Amino acid sequence: MRHVISILIENESGALSRVSGLFSARAYNIESLTVAPTEDPSMSRMTIVSTGSDDIIEQITKQLNKLIEVVKVVDLSEAAHVERELMLVKVRASGKDREEMKRMSDIFRGRIIDVTESTYVIELTGNTGKLDSFIEAIDASLILETVRTGVCGIGRGDRVLKV
Repeated sequence: MRHVISILIENESGALSRVSGLFSARAYNIESLTVAPTEDPSMSRMTIVSTGSDDIIEQITKQLNKLIEVVKVVDLSEAAHVERELMLVKVRASGKDREEMKRMSDIFRGRIIDVTESTYVIELTGNTGKLDSFIEAIDASLILETVRTGVCGIGRGDRVLKV
């Protein structure tokens, strides 16, 4: 099962390395990892997407809580949450493909953020499924480059990850 784990961690050098090392030492895969400072510059929020049974995720959570820099760990997948990912796709856009890429961008509520004579860079945000669907919907030979940020997630309602 896919889990979105959100971690509040002290913003200091080596913290990311220790968290990722914990996963690799136990042969757990990190599918997606995003990290950025919070509104408090001394803290960072890390969002990790990993796949595993509930027992494995529980073990990961317990191991994360043992790390000195970790302040709080929450499995967002346990309750209602919102998650988003950003993707930039550079596509070939010349001749008849130009209008088709514009149309596909509009259908998926993307934005064309860079235009040249032969390419578009399209920005899309949404859940992972939406971004995957966009990639599947366009001709693979038109894709020149793809960059994805990884998942960011936040609990819905009163659910807050704070000290």
